[in-house]
Amino acid sequence: MNENHPTAPAGRAPTVADVLALPVLAAGQPQVVTGLAQLDRPVRWVHITELTDPASFLKGGELVLTTGMPLPEDAAGVRRYVDELTEVGAAALVIELVRRYHRPPDALVQACRARGLPLVTLARDVNFLEVTQVVHALILGNQADAMRRTQRVHEAFTALTLRGAGPEDVVRAAAEMSGRTVVLENLVHQALICEPSGSTVEESLTDWEQRSRATAPGGHAEVGAPEGWLTAPVSYQGERWGRLAMLPSPEGPGFGPEHVTVLERTAMALTVARLIHATPWEHTAHRNALRELAEQRHHSPEDARARCAALGLPTRDSRFLAILVDLGAGAAGSEPESRLHGELRSAGVPALVGELSPGRLGVLLALRPSQPWRPVAERLSRTALSLVPEAIVSAGSEVAELADTARSFREAARVTEATPPGQPLPADRSFHELPDIDLRRLLYALREDTRVQDYTERRLGRLIDHDTRHGTDLLTTLGHYLDAAGNKTTAARRGGLSRETMYQRLRTIERLLDTDLESGERRTELHVALTALRVLRVE
Repeated sequence: MNENHPTAPAGRAPTVADVLALPVLAAGQPQVVTGLAQLDRPVRWVHITELTDPASFLKGGELVLTTGMPLPEDAAGVRRYVDELTEVGAAALVIELVRRYHRPPDALVQACRARGLPLVTLARDVNFLEVTQVVHALILGNQADAMRRTQRVHEAFTALTLRGAGPEDVVRAAAEMSGRTVVLENLVHQALICEPSGSTVEESLTDWEQRSRATAPGGHAEVGAPEGWLTAPVSYQGERWGRLAMLPSPEGPGFGPEHVTVLERTAMALTVARLIHATPWEHTAHRNALRELAEQRHHSPEDARARCAALGLPTRDSRFLAILVDLGAGAAGSEPESRLHGELRSAGVPALVGELSPGRLGVLLALRPSQPWRPVAERLSRTALSLVPEAIVSAGSEVAELADTARSFREAARVTEATPPGQPLPADRSFHELPDIDLRRLLYALREDTRVQDYTERRLGRLIDHDTRHGTDLLTTLGHYLDAAGNKTTAARRGGLSRETMYQRLRTIERLLDTDLESGERRTELHVALTALRVLRVE
């Protein structure tokens, strides 16, 4: 490193150790006599003095350079000299052992050791003026860099605010700019958003509520015990509603002014975002967690457990069940979501509730081992139907592990897809589940599959074409016959036909379809095709 072009330590003020490592001072062969553990003190300025009372000219953080000429002769005077430097907050005392002293006085060593003031001796002559020039250039360059970084932080958050960024975008930007994990929590210590940096969600959020409650809230950005989090309050309409926490890096340096700036600007941007985005952020947090589970987008089962537990969902000794509530495209707004939240709270059932797609709400129940799920599903379903009578409520099956809830969501989705609008509810409940899916509902779920459409056309197309050309109704006759399980007498009665007419029509059907209606397998094939046709025609 060139003495005249020093390189500033990135992101922080130079420390006593940094300054002693500069070639301009290293040439003096510096020796740390006392205060070795305090060499990480920041140096705000360098002060050359030959006064007996230099403390009156200091403001704190100075590296004091002296030849030793003004040091008092008596031990009491030396102690007073050191006491004054310590009380004003000097960073270190550097004494040159060339003119007056060739070894540091014992009284000075004892006084510095007693007060924890770093004492550094120089064995060779050093140009103090050059030291001040180099160190001050380092400090001023660092300050200029810090100002530029601060300006970039302000510009970045201003841009986020102007484009109406949501809370996830704001917190993500804070984590990227600071290089630290940033968490947004509400007043009951639920972690709504976590953007990990250099750690996993599991490491960041495990036992979140317990750890958060141990960190006392402050009125401004500050570092708090016991884990050394940097926290800042977040307000809405003049009242505090949450808190930001920036977690320390296990291996990196502590928090600097730039981290404080990032966290404060994040809090301001979130206040504006809260005004723009009216949906309660607890709902948004539930929605994001549910989508990660349903789509298996979490990085690991441990991450999923930590994130859900930080939202207040019991993840130990629980069973889980997914419920989907299809409200239809016209059911806009957050009222159904809020009502379901409230219903579950009244029932004392921990759950996540959130919108998975437009018009579709997802619910994940966390149940105690002995707790039955059907009464909870029934209560939710009746609440949904009271809001939207045409709503479809579908339940998956129970799973023992949180990471397996994707299967429960898939099952609930399969039930929903197989439930046509207006499908009658089961006699004993107001929701649908997997055992309810019969052949008709299975084919309804597959109605857009071209293979089903092709199968139906190949099996029945010629019969439909004949009816169209000749004005006959053989397709209806076939339906009566298949619905009667091949009983011609019953089929004739249902169709209002004589037995002879029924026989004649069946022979015509066999000829047109080139099939044997006495074959059980052929009747099954035709029954499936006819059921699919009815579904496709929405009969």
